Amino acid sequence: MRNRRAALVAIASAASLALTLTACGQNSEGGSEEDKGGGNDATVGIAMPTKSSERWITDGANVEKELKAKGFKTKLVFGEDDPDQQVSQIENMITQGVDALIVAAIDNKSLGNVLQQAKDADIPVISYDRLILGTENVDYYASFDNEKVGELQGGYIADKLGLKAGKKGPFNIELFAGSNDDNNTRYFFQGAMNVLKPYMDKGQLVVRSKQTALNQVTTLRWDGGTAQKRMDDLLTSSYRSARVDAVLSPYDGISIGILSALKSDGYGSGSKAMPVVTGQDAEIASVKSIKAGQQTQTVFKDLRELAKVAANMVDAVLNDKKPEVNDTKSYDNGSKVVPAYLLQPVSVDKSNYKKVLVDGGYYTEGQLN
Repeated sequence: MRNRRAALVAIASAASLALTLTACGQNSEGGSEEDKGGGNDATVGIAMPTKSSERWITDGANVEKELKAKGFKTKLVFGEDDPDQQVSQIENMITQGVDALIVAAIDNKSLGNVLQQAKDADIPVISYDRLILGTENVDYYASFDNEKVGELQGGYIADKLGLKAGKKGPFNIELFAGSNDDNNTRYFFQGAMNVLKPYMDKGQLVVRSKQTALNQVTTLRWDGGTAQKRMDDLLTSSYRSARVDAVLSPYDGISIGILSALKSDGYGSGSKAMPVVTGQDAEIASVKSIKAGQQTQTVFKDLRELAKVAANMVDAVLNDKKPEVNDTKSYDNGSKVVPAYLLQPVSVDKSNYKKVLVDGGYYTEGQLN
């Protein structure tokens, strides 16, 4: 197994740490070997973007759970949306002699040098949900069908406005996209535009702000406050004498910011109905908002299944086996096509949240009340 190699790296580069941990009978998390399930002395480093998002906290916990069930030890870190901090964290894990890395990048173009260090130490790298760009030193990619996410969002808007049923509109729509340093952003946006642009070209959907290019609608770090400010500005500049019928939002945290701006402008009260507002990740706050008739839709991605895929990839690689993949063509990171396993997302709204999220065991009804 490859963990024999990592043991040598750990001895060479972190001997004092290893001696300290051995003397204490603990691993890097402070738990005893007996606590960790046994059967495998390999350690997997997990680098998640931030604790400020419910989604990434859930991802970190799920990945740890799946790896520990396979007998691996883990080291989980969060970069708090600081690319430099994430690079430093990954460097530290390499120095400590981890056997594999699972990385959800903050800035997917900033990791080239540190992943070269991982390659030099013979540490395999799994890119988790956000494809790492510009380096050959990414072994596999675990994610969802990201273009499909956008298609579900765009399709939901077209359906709720009646465009699919033949209504000609015109309806007013504004477009939001994710962070410009996240490769998924372009896939989400492209998927949505696959559905919405034909209606825009026919004049059935109108973007009054005229901000339609991806570089005009991105939201740095997927930040809800940034989205709220932009929506405030759009309402002031383009909707004094018109109403918003729909907002394409790529992520629940952005949706919450958009909704705050809309509510401040009187939407959701009296005769000024809320527009159709999409989202992604089925975060608790947004599911509650959907139940309350504010946010309209979200795209559910079962993070339990994504964690299993990533853990299975690590398990296969460290046991000199080939991980299961289902896409070997789509994800070119600029240096190589990264073999991927993609899961399928599900559209969720008020009509099916209970069946998908509660009956599926993802949340309890109590969590959503």
